[in-house]
Amino acid sequence: MRLNTISGRFAALTILFVMLAELFILLPALASFRLDYLESRLERAQIASLALLATDESLASELESELLQNAGVFNVVLRRDDIRQLVLSSPIPGPVAATYDLREEGVVQTIDDALWTLFDNRDRVIRVIGAPVNQAGQLIEITMPTAPLRTGMVDYGLRLLVMSAAFSILTAVLLNLAAQRLILVPIRRVISHMSAYASAPEDPQNIIAPNARLAELLEAETALESMQKTVTSSLKQKQRMAQLGEAVAKISHDLRNILTTAQIFADRLEDSADPKVVRAAPKLLNSITRAVNLCETTLAFGKAEEPAPSLSRFNLSHLVHDLVEAEALAAEAAARVEFLTDIPPSLTIRADRDQLYRVLSNLARNARQAIEGTGQPGTVEIGAGETDAGWWIRVGDSGPGLPDKAREFLFQPFTGSARKGGTGLGLTIAADLVRGHGGRLELIRSDSGGSDFMIHLPRDMGPGASRQTAAAN
Repeated sequence: MRLNTISGRFAALTILFVMLAELFILLPALASFRLDYLESRLERAQIASLALLATDESLASELESELLQNAGVFNVVLRRDDIRQLVLSSPIPGPVAATYDLREEGVVQTIDDALWTLFDNRDRVIRVIGAPVNQAGQLIEITMPTAPLRTGMVDYGLRLLVMSAAFSILTAVLLNLAAQRLILVPIRRVISHMSAYASAPEDPQNIIAPNARLAELLEAETALESMQKTVTSSLKQKQRMAQLGEAVAKISHDLRNILTTAQIFADRLEDSADPKVVRAAPKLLNSITRAVNLCETTLAFGKAEEPAPSLSRFNLSHLVHDLVEAEALAAEAAARVEFLTDIPPSLTIRADRDQLYRVLSNLARNARQAIEGTGQPGTVEIGAGETDAGWWIRVGDSGPGLPDKAREFLFQPFTGSARKGGTGLGLTIAADLVRGHGGRLELIRSDSGGSDFMIHLPRDMGPGASRQTAAAN
């Protein structure tokens, strides 16, 4: 039995607590033993003195010494009819060290006198006063040595301690067996189930079935069962999603190749002599282009994770200028979408230039397409600034705002799109890229007057980011 186990520590604590309890019992027991010892000496002395009084004669010195020796005292004094009489006497080896009146001692005083007797290893002479039995006088007084009393107390205490130790060990063994049966066996069963479940969490057969008798263990097993069911269900769902994602990625890959070929042929339709074909060719080309972009976006999202950002310092206004030019060319002329920027010309930030361009491109494109969907003119605003903690970039528009469903699943793939035919991957990818910088992307406003997105980029991304920054610079 080892002390670093529950059973070992339980047994050790049981023995310790039982021994402590016995020590608290030992003090009153020793005090009671001392009191009984002194009272027995008083009774013996009284019997010896009554034997002398019954003869009404003087005893021989040898017989008197024998009576005193049998009583274990040096002399005996009786008080009868208010007369104090020395009945038996012998030479006292020393002065009287203390006097104890058993008629007046309380519990605390009795324990204190017992400790004094136990720890004083000198043989002293004490005077003991008590009441005679059977009302054979007013009081009886004896003088006696303390050595026999202390020896008796030590022997009694040792016997009591040995019995206490045996009782403690027996109690510890019984309690340990009970703990093994009632607590440790169910705990080992739970551990066994957890190990089996960890080896194959997708197997529902490994889920624990609560059947503990103790209420606490039953509650723990019930909570474990609930957690295992949730994990198993999540693993199955993720496994199905992984299989589905793999299938979608393969389909998107092949479909992209097919659409790329179709895109090449659609480009040639613009050279057709048929006016109807010429008018339809741009629409067909735009549809194929959107389909190719959808396949490429799906394939990009299907990757395990985006690469870590390669941080460098660059001028933000230059990047936004390139972005606005590209989006302005892509905007439909009839929609009259105007791009406004409010960025300090000298603002320099630290980020991955390509990844940040992708984030802002997604946000600006979504804003532009939202305005184009209304058929009314509108504006897309891009502003930026810096604080002590980092940089912020705001992308807002005057579009119709996001519908409730889009706001509810804003950054979830395939569910957060506000545009008919959209995948909802743009915002998901943008949020992941910003999160990779240690920042966050959040929607701060969306109503009938438009939507505002805010990007927060921290100055300090940690030791890893510092190394990447140094490498990039």
